[in-house]
Amino acid sequence: MKVKRTEFRPPPQVDSAVVRIAPRNPPPPLNFDEWEGMLRLCFMRKNKTILSIVRLSNVNDLLEENYRRVCRMKNKDIPEDLNFTELIEKALTESGFAEKRARSMKIDEFLQLLIIFNRIGVHFHV
Repeated sequence: MKVKRTEFRPPPQVDSAVVRIAPRNPPPPLNFDEWEGMLRLCFMRKNKTILSIVRLSNVNDLLEENYRRVCRMKNKDIPEDLNFTELIEKALTESGFAEKRARSMKIDEFLQLLIIFNRIGVHFHV
């Protein structure tokens, strides 16, 4: 539905349109808090590659802390010689996400990325 510029005071320089947004029914089966957490990290530096973002010390520390917390909650042993950065780099490289940038990724790719992180035990909201 189009809305003419004469419907507004003062009239804008462009015509407007009404957009209807309908939620998906049923909603996708994912944890929206975790989804939001991952997207926030990916888009904090949208022009950097995903690998560069997770290599940032504050991001790496946060993800490792979440990883350790989830392992404790699930009573899972954490290897003494765990190199967390290497674990993430390997997963991203093998899946082809290491060189991708958030600005050029599609929603399905972000969903795949979340699944890959969850598969190796990395969570974004605990």
